[in-house]
Amino acid sequence: MLTYIKESIEELRHNVTLPSRAESSNLMVIVAVFSILFALATWGVDTVFSKFIQLYFNTLIN
Repeated sequence: MLTYIKESIEELRHNVTLPSRAESSNLMVIVAVFSILFALATWGVDTVFSKFIQLYFNTLIN
């Protein structure tokens, strides 16, 4: 287990490179935009299904 931890730290020090601040900012904006679009799409589908279910039960009761 100790060998695994030591090798992991070694790999992090020598093989992992972090993106620049500008690249990180660009990626953050892209993730935020797609998250908002996905949330809006989910909200839209939920609204449509809600209307269908409401219509179904209203016609079933009447």
